[in-house]
Amino acid sequence: MAEHDAVDNDAVDNDAVANDVGMDAGEPTGAPARPALHRPDRITVTGVTAIGRHGVFEREKRDGQPFIVDAVLFTDIRAAADTDDLDKTANYGDVAELIRALITGPAYDLIETLAERIAAEILQKFPVSAVEITVHKPKAPIQVPFGDVSINIYRECA
Repeated sequence: MAEHDAVDNDAVDNDAVANDVGMDAGEPTGAPARPALHRPDRITVTGVTAIGRHGVFEREKRDGQPFIVDAVLFTDIRAAADTDDLDKTANYGDVAELIRALITGPAYDLIETLAERIAAEILQKFPVSAVEITVHKPKAPIQVPFGDVSINIYRECA
């Protein structure tokens, strides 16, 4: 390690470190957690699987293949948690049903289109501020060994 790269632990500015992590200097380690600033809560639904007919080749549209979708919904769950009321949050069962319906619905050439449609429908129908969608196409017609093909998008409410 070069001399200029050495860390002087005695010279660490604890106030600066505390401010970087959102703590007051000298705040005890066991202090109650504060809500994160500008970081919404997340509801995650992974592995929603259905047979779809998306792809550019005729055999993909004719035979179908499995598509797997992961969705992360960015929202504020406090009202639902405070009242224990399902109507005040995004019902993840309904989200999964919507995703399945879009996978099995009209065929698109591109999984990019499918991802966009899923994101748009979730943003329109559920109380979320943003959504991250990953569409996996594990049986894509690729002529070399591969594990997965996926597209990942992040969209916010307008």
